[in-house]
Amino acid sequence: MRSNNRLVVGVENAAARNGFALDTAQRALLERLAVLGADLDRSSLRRSPPRSLYIHGDAGRGKSWLADAFYAELPLAKKTRVHFHGFFDDLHRSIHDRRSERDAVERAIDDITQNTRLLFFDELHVHDSGDARLLTRLLDHVFQRGLIVLATSNYAPDDLLPNPIWHHIFEPGIALIKKHMDVWNLAGPVDYRTVNEEHDHGFAAGTWTTTPARSGAPEQQTRTVVNGRSFAVTSVADGELVATFEQLCSAATSTVEYLDWARSFSRWVITDIPSFSAVDAEAQQRFINLVDVLADAEIAVRFSSRVDLSGFLADASERPDAFRMASRLQPLRTTTRSSC
Repeated sequence: MRSNNRLVVGVENAAARNGFALDTAQRALLERLAVLGADLDRSSLRRSPPRSLYIHGDAGRGKSWLADAFYAELPLAKKTRVHFHGFFDDLHRSIHDRRSERDAVERAIDDITQNTRLLFFDELHVHDSGDARLLTRLLDHVFQRGLIVLATSNYAPDDLLPNPIWHHIFEPGIALIKKHMDVWNLAGPVDYRTVNEEHDHGFAAGTWTTTPARSGAPEQQTRTVVNGRSFAVTSVADGELVATFEQLCSAATSTVEYLDWARSFSRWVITDIPSFSAVDAEAQQRFINLVDVLADAEIAVRFSSRVDLSGFLADASERPDAFRMASRLQPLRTTTRSSC
């Protein structure tokens, strides 16, 4: 109980250092996380592992912040935090490296999980049928081995892989979540990203600038290489990547490239962003994924568009899974650049 209290106090102190206090719903979740921490501490004395925990709720409710703070305070050496896009990038790389071996997928999953007792899966969401199959195998693997999973998501388990054409593919994964994990809904009316006035660091320190229409002059280009593939961008210099929306999202790019560039460039400028509905569904999804990656990497981005941010987000609201992107973009400082 003493370590339980220390964990709660540690998270509350972290909130105070960040200039806020937990609301009632967040405090209740913290108490549940503290129970998980105490169960992990005593798990060697138990006949069965403690229950895993799946936390879901609206964007900006503080799920990731609380889980991150809990993870930081948890006095457990064998713990691993993975983000959805980074996890699948690592998993695909490991599968590729082991492609000549039997049970390559199982061995790749072992590569990621073999030295952990707690697997913290942040921002879990499933929109791809291939990822759904891999995630199901991962869940089956870790639960069979008695590992504990802590997951945060904007989706309730039954709402994962929401496309009705493909939803049945992840039903075995949903069943595993419900069997092995307690499901906790962090409800509440406030999106704290939109009311937090501290935008001096990380992704929230970025800007959204409204620019006039381009004159039609040709855009300068250079090329950058990821895993042997060459991609056109506007410029790369001194740790800064400058690229147009078309180069990043209309071209055949993926989160593999976004993750690589996020590791290589600490400053980003994304230009010529059109209205959300002006591009096809694949480009829309790439932009949503790109914002995910940049927000997780805490990179302050200068976005430049002919559309003001409120209009862009209103347009994007027609897409059911764009709410997470909207929550992350809303706190950006907005400016208007006049033509000369």
